Amino acid sequence: MSDEKKPPASVGADGRPRIDREPLLDSHQAAAMLKVHPRTLQRLVHRGEITAVHVGKLWRFKPSALTAWIDRDVAS
Repeated sequence: MSDEKKPPASVGADGRPRIDREPLLDSHQAAAMLKVHPRTLQRLVHRGEITAVHVGKLWRFKPSALTAWIDRDVAS
């Protein structure tokens, strides 16, 4: 895509481009959101039912991915 067709990037107060990303939740925060034990949440990840990011030894979760999983489960 040529530069003239790219949408303008958001710029923060310091002049650097701003990256708008949702914060990642750790296993305890995500489990609390779903009202399940953190180990239950990890089992769901291992089964491929919930998407997560493995950072070192730790799992991180997007709140939107958890909400999507709830919506899929309620719809079925």
